Amino acid sequence: MEKIPMDTDDGCKPTIEYPCLWQYTVIATDGTRLREIISDHLGDAPYSLSPSKKSGSGKYISMNLELTVNSDYHRLRIYEVLSSHSVVKMVL
Repeated sequence: MEKIPMDTDDGCKPTIEYPCLWQYTVIATDGTRLREIISDHLGDAPYSLSPSKKSGSGKYISMNLELTVNSDYHRLRIYEVLSSHSVVKMVL
């Protein structure tokens, strides 16, 4: 099991123990395309995707993506891959 320290606002570094369940909130302009992107990149890996919120104008949708990440690299790589698509406006 890999343990990775992370910076926090108070300077303390909590430890993440891998593998662990991780949740991303993804804000995008197209929910259908976002589902396709996630499916394409995660393939057969088990994950949960659920709607979160929609902007008042309906221009943006946010979805919660939950899956098991195996390392710091894996967690950050998923973040980078999701962030690289034009329909994705933000990944939290």
